Amino acid sequence: MPGSMSLPVLEKKGDIFLGGLFSLHDMVVEHTLSLTSTPPPTQCDRFNFRTFRWMQTMIFAIEEINRNGTLLPNITLGYKIYDSCSTPHQALKAAMELMGSETGSGGEGETHSNGTCHGIPLAVIGDGGSTQSLVVARFLGVFHVPQVSYFSSCACLSDKKQFPAFLRTMPSDFFQVDALVQLVKHFGWTWVGVIAGDDAYGRGGANIFVEEVRKLGACVAIHEIIPYNRAQFAISSIVSKIRSSGARVILVFAVEQDVAALFDEALREGLTGTQWLASEAWSTASVLSTPKKYHHILQGSMGFAIRRAEIPGLQDFLLHLHPLSPDAFENPFLTPFWEEMFQCNLGVMAGGQGLNAEGKPPCSGAEELGSMTNIYSDVSQLRISYNVYKAVYAIANALKAMRNCVKGKGPFPLQTCPDTDNMQPWQLLHYIKQVEYLNSFGDETKFDRNGDPVAMYDLINWQLRPNGKMEFVTIGKFDETTKAGQQKLQIQEQNIVWSGNETEVPLSVCSSICPPGTRKAIRPNFPICCHDCVVCTAGDVSNQTDAIKCVRCHQEFWSNVERTVCIPKQVEFLSFSSTMGIILITISLLGSFCTCVVVIIFFCHRTTPIVKANNSELSFLLLFSLILCFLCSLTFIGRPSEWSCMLRHTAFGIIFVLCISCILGKTIVVLMAFRGSLPGSNVMKWFGPAQQKAIITFCTLIQVIICTVWLVVAPPTPHQLMPRESAIIILLCDEGSAIAFALVLGYIGLLACLCLLLAFLARKLPDNFNEARLITFSMIIFCAVWVAFVPAYISSPGKYSTATEVFAILASSYGLLGCIFAPKCYIILFRPEKNTKKHLMSKTATDKY
Repeated sequence: MPGSMSLPVLEKKGDIFLGGLFSLHDMVVEHTLSLTSTPPPTQCDRFNFRTFRWMQTMIFAIEEINRNGTLLPNITLGYKIYDSCSTPHQALKAAMELMGSETGSGGEGETHSNGTCHGIPLAVIGDGGSTQSLVVARFLGVFHVPQVSYFSSCACLSDKKQFPAFLRTMPSDFFQVDALVQLVKHFGWTWVGVIAGDDAYGRGGANIFVEEVRKLGACVAIHEIIPYNRAQFAISSIVSKIRSSGARVILVFAVEQDVAALFDEALREGLTGTQWLASEAWSTASVLSTPKKYHHILQGSMGFAIRRAEIPGLQDFLLHLHPLSPDAFENPFLTPFWEEMFQCNLGVMAGGQGLNAEGKPPCSGAEELGSMTNIYSDVSQLRISYNVYKAVYAIANALKAMRNCVKGKGPFPLQTCPDTDNMQPWQLLHYIKQVEYLNSFGDETKFDRNGDPVAMYDLINWQLRPNGKMEFVTIGKFDETTKAGQQKLQIQEQNIVWSGNETEVPLSVCSSICPPGTRKAIRPNFPICCHDCVVCTAGDVSNQTDAIKCVRCHQEFWSNVERTVCIPKQVEFLSFSSTMGIILITISLLGSFCTCVVVIIFFCHRTTPIVKANNSELSFLLLFSLILCFLCSLTFIGRPSEWSCMLRHTAFGIIFVLCISCILGKTIVVLMAFRGSLPGSNVMKWFGPAQQKAIITFCTLIQVIICTVWLVVAPPTPHQLMPRESAIIILLCDEGSAIAFALVLGYIGLLACLCLLLAFLARKLPDNFNEARLITFSMIIFCAVWVAFVPAYISSPGKYSTATEVFAILASSYGLLGCIFAPKCYIILFRPEKNTKKHLMSKTATDKY
């Protein structure tokens, strides 16, 4: 680039060299630029020990391959490594220098003796961040230079149309999001927050998560972005939204630098009680787990991390690094590493310019890395370092396959093999895509058609130990290659420690879980996860939590009080044990008893004039029929059956007709007796005892015929009345034929009206004891009761309609008994002086009884 200086590069010669891009610093120092002066050299700040270990792992793997010699015999690998300073601009600049000549002229560069272009790398390992890899992949893709990233997980990089030469040993965020969604589903979290970094990794991963978690039926409480400049006021606003959202589970999809800024603000504002979910970028970040200030809020955090491995010999290789070693002066990154590690100034010893050495004492040269305990030398969580290791070996195995190509079986046109003396990056790209091998750890390394590796994650739980050290405990795993029907996510829940050192799974829902017996009702203008719990209506049940709807019980069943199960409906009928049934039975038996008492009184005084004067045979028959009337009401009480239904209506109809027929006979006798006492009248011979019996028999026979036809054609049957909105099944007798029932009642009414008419005509006959008056009163009561019965019967629900009918029977029976026989019994028992023939024959119309 005109006017710019070459970037620092760590280089080692070899027959073939690989490029390396590592974000050894977290940021670039911004300078004030002027149009009148040359821009100052790029200055990076905040050295990253973790990334430096990744870089050292690449060197270790290359040296291991060269030293072994079995994988690539007679070939040595070299490298050129640049610092991308965690910025896309610096990463692109480093990639451009990698593709330039050694002299920086941008030409073809020198050519090695074997013909390989020495100025252009056959492959590039890196970069780490997805944002940096995006710009590098677009640039290297133009030249078809294979790029194998060890930490870029953005799902966007799987697009081979945009990034044809990009591969990675880091699983795509698509698989990580799948694992996170399965985790959310497993623990039943429906109200989660998402915080993302302002880069391709954070935005891309968070957007996929939000989309997938909504498909699951869960809701996103908040979706916020940590600004690129990490401004405190913006992050403070995010913390406030987390607090007010009510979500207890928050996923932070960001790189560790953004996460540190968020947690710094969370500490300042005292945010507690949050269960943090970590994306892979910081799920095992020692820069967050080491400082004790974060322990309070990060204990119990959970996230997925790629599978780790132990690389033999790596720790010794890392610790043997020293600024006084022979090759130290060729390493431009060693000085800032050493000065940052030991907080001293190497400027005097190394003869260079120390990085921000102001206030730092000179380095003594006696410092030893083995005496320091930090993330650089910690090889207990080799995850990204292992990715770097696998990336180097994937390229080496691809080189081996390319060199072992058999002529006539090559992958290129006409089945040709690459010229091993003049290998081209695009040729190596084909072999890297096809690489498939088992490494020394037993792990398979291969790439799918998108350049992504097999997705396998460890589920990590941050647990604070009694010694004050935060430990990453593996509590499960996620395997994308699991066969259909098997669980991809496996969790040992008994080993989990939740936020706040809790052992119970935190509940993160917008609304409380709806218990059985209720259903969810969505709140208007709220997300679908925010709902109210509405109790199921009577007759509906729900037997599970968070039921969407209540299920209607079958017609014969009803919901219990809790609305959780359908139970048989309560059967209701006019039973003998019910209060109403007992009352009606008592009244019925009392009426029968009273009638029997009257019978006894009449029988004991059967020779007295008042009994003989009113046709004692009809009186006894009427009393007998009244006893039956009282007793027939008992057939209406009890559980309806086929026999009881047929008996109650027919017995009622026939007995009442018998009763009314007797009254009709007595009325005719009274009326004809007056007519027969007139001079010259011969009427009474037509209304003697035989004729009276014939009238009663004929009238009753008509009702018997009606009832017989009723029973033959459409008899009354038991019927279950099951109202949909009622908890009871009403057992009653269906009349069978409404016409027959109406004929029975109509015939009784016809006879009653005829009696009333005749009794009314005879009410003023000049006898001292005129029974027609008593019959008139009794018929008025009888008709009034049954006229009132019809609307009451129709409008009464359930068993009350039966009770209404029983009441009408008893009331009319008591009316007949009281009006016709009570005055006679009074005279017999209390006014015997009037129970004489002389008194009865006197025609004093003024006497009233």
